[in-house]
Order: sequence, then C-alpha cells, then structure tokens
Amino acid sequence: MITTRLTIAAVAAVVLLSACERPPMKAEQNGYRGTGMVQITNPRIAAAQKAALPAVPELPPPGPNDGPKAKDTYQNVQVLGDLSVAEFTRHMVAITQWVAPTQGCAYCHAGANFADDSLYTKVVARRMIQMTRHLNTDWNKHVGQTGVTCYTCHRGQPVPTYMTFDPVTPKNNRVGVGLGDDAGQNKAVPSIASASLPYDPFSHYLSGDEPIRVGGPAALPTPEHRTSIKQAEFTYALMMHMSKSLGVNCTFCHNTHSFQAWDGPVQRVTAWYGIRMARDLNNAYMDPLQKTFPPHRLGPTGDVANVNCSTCHQGVNKPLGGLQMAKDWPGLWPGGPATSAQNADTLDQLQRTVTRLSQAEPGAAAR
Repeated sequence: MITTRLTIAAVAAVVLLSACERPPMKAEQNGYRGTGMVQITNPRIAAAQKAALPAVPELPPPGPNDGPKAKDTYQNVQVLGDLSVAEFTRHMVAITQWVAPTQGCAYCHAGANFADDSLYTKVVARRMIQMTRHLNTDWNKHVGQTGVTCYTCHRGQPVPTYMTFDPVTPKNNRVGVGLGDDAGQNKAVPSIASASLPYDPFSHYLSGDEPIRVGGPAALPTPEHRTSIKQAEFTYALMMHMSKSLGVNCTFCHNTHSFQAWDGPVQRVTAWYGIRMARDLNNAYMDPLQKTFPPHRLGPTGDVANVNCSTCHQGVNKPLGGLQMAKDWPGLWPGGPATSAQNADTLDQLQRTVTRLSQAEPGAAAR
C-alpha cells in the first residue's frame, strides 16, 4: 500500500513538474522592484528559439548602381526601374529565393515573356514590392533601422505562414447543437493564445479603425465614452495576440501601476505605431487585391489574407532576431539606413509621441 502511494505521488510530481520550466531563469527588471515590472526568460528556451531561426539565404553583395537602368532596358518595369540592370537582376534573384525558391522565376513570370502580366502572382508581387518600399520608407518608427524584405514574412514560402482571414459569421460557427452561436469567442484559436476571448480582434483593430482603449474617464459611462465588458474582451484578445506574437509578457510594453499610462517602456509607442502600420498595410495594400487573387487564395468569406503581428515577428520581439534585413537592398529601401542624426531624430519623435499620448484625452491614443 505504501509503495503504491509513493508510486502515485511520484507520478503526480512528474506530471506537475512537466508543466514547469526548470531553473535557472533570467529576470530583467524594467521598472521598480515589487511592481511586477520584470521580464522573465528561460536561457535554454531563448537559445533554442535563436537556433531555430531560419538562415537567411546567402546572396550576392550590392554593387555599384551605375550603367543602363532597368526601366530603359526591359519592358513593363513599373517598380525598381531606377536600379541598374545588374542591381535589378540581383533584386529579382533575391526575391525568388525569399519567396519561391522551389518554383523559381516561373512562379511570377509567364514563360519567356517576362513583361507579361497574365499571372496574378506577378501583379501581387509588384504590389508587395511597393508595400515593402513603403514600410521601410514611411514606417521607420516601427521597423527602425532593421528594415524588412520579402523574406521577413515569406521565409522561402509563396504564402507567409501567419496571415489572417475573416472568420465565418457566428450563426455558421455554433458552439454546439442547440447552444446558439458562439458570440465571436470561446474557441481555442492559436492567434490569441487559445484564450476564451473574442477570436477576431483583427478586423476591428488591424484593418478596421475602432478605438482600442476601453478605459473611461469616469466610473460610470458617459454619452461621450461608452464601453462595455465585451469591448474590453476584444482589446484583451488583441493584447494576447501581440504578447504571443512577440514572445513577451504585458510588462514589455505596459507599466503595471497604470496600464493606460504612457510613462512606461518605450516599446508601447513602437507597438502603437505597429498597430497603425498593420492597418495601413491591410487597408491600402492587401484588401484592394481582392479582385486580383483567384478564389482559392481567398478566405472562407471571400476576403484577402491580412497581416498581423505574427506575420513578421513569429514568436520573437524582433523579427529574425533583429537581423538587419534591408540595408543591402536599395530597391526595397530607397532612402537606405538612417544616419546617426536621423536615428536621434526618430528617438526624439518617439519621446514626443509618448508625451503627446500621455497628455491626450482618455481614448485619444486609441484613435
């Protein structure tokens, strides 16, 4: 009997401890002790994540951008035309390796006539190159000096692994027979860390422009500021998605003494720009391609796949471990990496944004 009990206890201990991470753990304070402002990481898991990062394909280094221009040499070059023929060719080789290494040039180009636009993939690729240039040029407050290339999202696949489609309407997505619809929540969806929260915060916040902040200026709702627990759940769903996508906890961006305050980590401002960047990309670049994509590339409701935080980050707070991606690709980063003076100016702008948001009326920062 005693042996049986000891065996049961040992098995129970093994099961219990199997869900725990064995020490040592690394704790990094980013605020006052005792306030919960700490990021806890496991060095072994961090090392495994780093080792699992894909190797960026080795490609020829940039050369001088002189000689005949691509737009004057080839037909129907609508973007990257100001590159020299040599640089244009280097960019095309890179994009093939980043997006369709198995399919090769034929993934976008129809036979020997590279000027032909009959394949939808070429039309989409052209628009994605424009989007990448826009990201590196106009969203420096989020992508910083790292920059992005096609590989940041695609990683050798024609379709990025992490994209979002609109879910089917609740009436077609019932919890169970006779239980009614699911009210847009209570599904173990990986994108929101399998929480019992609304599973589609994306169409509200990463393509729509609904206010994210739900904290009111008074204890009771006012005509100007009416929020509900349901709205708060949608906000929490987006926060769970961001936390999972970056592999961090709440204090990476928020100050525990007041989650709506802007005097905490500067990452919150970077995230603020990131949300608006995702909205911009989905509204201006992804959604307008709905008529370009064939039906099999659309979602269950006929929509185009949208980007979210996981599309680039894929579980780490800096995509691909912070590897500087775009510095060697002038066609994708027309302005090139910023100088030290421009870096300082960007930091100054971020600080001004923090001050402006902290002084704004409640809810203003969510717009």
